[in-house]
Amino acid sequence: MAMTDESALGTDGLPIDPALIAEAAALEEATATERHAALSVEIEAANTAYYEADAPILTDAEWDQRFRRLVALEAAWPTLITPSSPTQRVGAQLAGTFDEVRHRRPMLSLSNAFSHDELRAFDTRVRRGLGLPQAPEPAPDLTYVAELKIDGLAITLRYERGRFFQGATRGDGATGEDVTANLRTIASVPARLTEPATVDARGEVYMPKTEFARINAEREEAGLALYANPRNSGAGSLRQKDPAITAGRRLSTWAYQLIEDDAAPTLQLAGTAAVDSAAPGVASQSAALDRLEALGFAVNPNRQAGLDIEAVIVFTETWRDERHHLPYETDGVVVKVDRFDQQARLGMVSRAPRWAIAYKFPPEQVETVLEDIVPYVGRTGTLTPVAHLTAVKVAGSTVTRATLHNLDEIGRKGLLIGDHVILQKAGDVIPEVVGPIVAKRTGSERPFAMPAACPVCGTAIVQDEGAVRQYCPNLSCPARVSQEFQHFVGRGGMDIEGAGWKVLEQLVATGLIKTRGDFYRLSVEDLEGLDRFARKSAENLHASIQISRRRPLERIIAGLGIPQVGFTTAIELAAWLAVEVPAGDDWLRRAAALLERVATEEPERFAEVAGIGPTVSTALAAWFVADGPGRGVLQDLADAGVEPEVPSPRPAGGGESAATGPLAGKTVVVSGTIEGYSREDAEQAVRDAGGKASGSVSTKTDYLVAGPGAGSKLAKAETLGVAVLDAAAFRKLLEGDDA
Repeated sequence: MAMTDESALGTDGLPIDPALIAEAAALEEATATERHAALSVEIEAANTAYYEADAPILTDAEWDQRFRRLVALEAAWPTLITPSSPTQRVGAQLAGTFDEVRHRRPMLSLSNAFSHDELRAFDTRVRRGLGLPQAPEPAPDLTYVAELKIDGLAITLRYERGRFFQGATRGDGATGEDVTANLRTIASVPARLTEPATVDARGEVYMPKTEFARINAEREEAGLALYANPRNSGAGSLRQKDPAITAGRRLSTWAYQLIEDDAAPTLQLAGTAAVDSAAPGVASQSAALDRLEALGFAVNPNRQAGLDIEAVIVFTETWRDERHHLPYETDGVVVKVDRFDQQARLGMVSRAPRWAIAYKFPPEQVETVLEDIVPYVGRTGTLTPVAHLTAVKVAGSTVTRATLHNLDEIGRKGLLIGDHVILQKAGDVIPEVVGPIVAKRTGSERPFAMPAACPVCGTAIVQDEGAVRQYCPNLSCPARVSQEFQHFVGRGGMDIEGAGWKVLEQLVATGLIKTRGDFYRLSVEDLEGLDRFARKSAENLHASIQISRRRPLERIIAGLGIPQVGFTTAIELAAWLAVEVPAGDDWLRRAAALLERVATEEPERFAEVAGIGPTVSTALAAWFVADGPGRGVLQDLADAGVEPEVPSPRPAGGGESAATGPLAGKTVVVSGTIEGYSREDAEQAVRDAGGKASGSVSTKTDYLVAGPGAGSKLAKAETLGVAVLDAAAFRKLLEGDDA
């Protein structure tokens, strides 16, 4: 039964918007369960992108909005709360690149506040929890410490008898990645403390703004894609397999938490996570920060202790503007109850302490002028309107462009060319036009209309029926071709390091590449002739191209950019081709001939490929047919010397081609950390055993192989009654034993 307690607190200890609870409570239980699963999947994907891939797919505001809705659903429907829910977990599952380190004490997350009223509400809860009078009555025994929230990667540093012993990332809060060798290259991580103490110091690794600018300038000169922001650049730099790369990035650290081995016993409330004590004689967070500094750690000097909540608010307002003058990124202020005994009395919720909160700075908004709206043509021909703005500085950088997504978005916001507009950076990263300042209109403003013809090639624009997408249908449009080449050489395809957008523009403009195969016909001398290319740069790019001649077949297929064909479909199509085309010389040319013959003479055969329905089958046939865009593409790659790594033959579909093996006809999802397997290895083992490796749990799923960090997929499997296997049961299943 749904609950509608309007005073409910979420599992992160924060009050939930009563309207969100009421909205969730009004749902049917099945709908609530489905919505909870969908939100969990979306949040887990965002967590993985942020923590593992260091490439966020949601802004902070978008993530927080989804998280609060999930919390509201769980408040209304408590049966949805499981240990694997994103509301109960910290960070993301480990990527399997590094050895694992089990944290001695959990590295928890923090609840967020987005307004001064929410900070005052936090103070009210703290006072209530400590039995102190409510504001505005004074509470002299209660003080807060305010520290700048560093936008970096959380780490823990272990020192034994004063010597640096081990360093790890936060990971999922319980287990992190061993990045000791990389941390040793950071100058602010002391190799030896000022005294022979045995401690854990927790803090943040970050990339200074000047270093971020330097690296992006070098990448731009080399024609490489630019990094999005210092946080993810710093995280990616630390999580390199080669410590020399980390050393070359000039990272830095701030320490903010101290745990000493001979400290007082860990305090814990029933059903909560442990409260970290610091050290004998260290009774407060402010004293712990001073001791960290005395031991030789870098501690942020921009902190203040002895504050009541109103003084905390003054601190946040001061740094809201001043932060742009700092040499590093900060996205808020962390507020902590100073005394450790009071922290212990307040305790924890499942994923965060009740005695601390992170105040997030609101997106900085500025006024500028929308000078024009210009449509840009993407890889699939889609026209995306982009705002051309009068240059203005926002959140520390100058902005002249911002995407407006589509025509409907322009209409929804009521934008006119010539408008004075409000601009902000979503998550302090992505420029976003909020809306027009209607009061400043003079009558000279004009509406935007999508052009009737492609602005690049002049072909008549087509609009998808019932959709907002408008696109150029000309497959030879130079804008589309350049974007297709970028997709082909990108990480999801041939992964040619150094073939960035500026390089591609020159290669296309000079006529050096007209087909995908032309990449493999380039000489060092061809590349050396490009603007800003020295001999060494040309040799490096040429070497990357040569390495990419041998890529897994599914990567080549995915890199072709066939409509409706993502990486999972590419895997299945590669498996089908491995069966249909015998091994031997000139394999790629023979595979190309088969695809073109099937597309032209018997397109229904594409339905033999696992997971391919009528829509994808039609798209494949249209791409490889005689007059289709894919005609001759694979033969061209074969002529240029590309030799794919072909998977072991296994039937990919049903009927006479039914797969054999212990998992024949079974659909398996892998989630979490599986002992003895990386995610890719486990999914390949499923395919080798005749099964289908799927990315999402549904009623068609036969097994979920789940390890630590399985998250929402485990919850959904339990809801749907899908069999769940651990690593040991998975191995038995692969060997032919029933799970």
